[in-house]
Amino acid sequence: MIDVLVVDDDVLVARINAAYVAKVPGFRVAATAHSTAEALTVLDGQPVDLILLDHYLPDENGLAAVRELRARGHQCDVMMVTAARDVATVQAAMRHGALQYLVKPFNFAGLRAKLEAYAPLRETLANGGEAEQAEVDRIFGLLAAGAVAPDLPKGHSPTTAELVRQVLLAADGPLSAQEIAERAGVSRQTAQRYLKLLERTDRVRLSLRYGETGRPEHRYTWAPSPHTG
Repeated sequence: MIDVLVVDDDVLVARINAAYVAKVPGFRVAATAHSTAEALTVLDGQPVDLILLDHYLPDENGLAAVRELRARGHQCDVMMVTAARDVATVQAAMRHGALQYLVKPFNFAGLRAKLEAYAPLRETLANGGEAEQAEVDRIFGLLAAGAVAPDLPKGHSPTTAELVRQVLLAADGPLSAQEIAERAGVSRQTAQRYLKLLERTDRVRLSLRYGETGRPEHRYTWAPSPHTG
């Protein structure tokens, strides 16, 4: 069983998230906490495998919480579960070692997809040993599983697809391919390639905006599937 610590400042939300976790086979809730201090107290008293961590906590934010738990030697995995949509926070979470980032609001299917992607990753890493390039690619591919299309065509990176998704999720409205490229830190050509792929799989919605020249500008928004959250 994978033991999970659910951390959210809202008691009701923490209870709902814990109930979601308990419904996924192979996972169980070890404890819930509503602040960084409570979470660290739990971790100091018992080991857990995974933390579902909110960013907006009453004492320190989620990123500070991750820094503190690492400083104390806790090596448990972290999945950010938060309403924080700005790309800077998403990027900082990645740099701090968060394996997944789930944006609120979400449904049970959305969280289940993340947990089901995490389970084989944990099993793979637990086996230890050395990894050839194909195995390394598979491990990193598992990090993005459940977020975008699970079976990307050859030549497409799950990491880049996930980055484009996070940019669209963080946006206040439709974005152009150029705006997405700038925010994701990729070329416009790369952004357009992934946007076309995601549009074909109904994960991105395309709209047209007409300017003074009369030539429409393509604008994109994220269109989550009801089955994946």
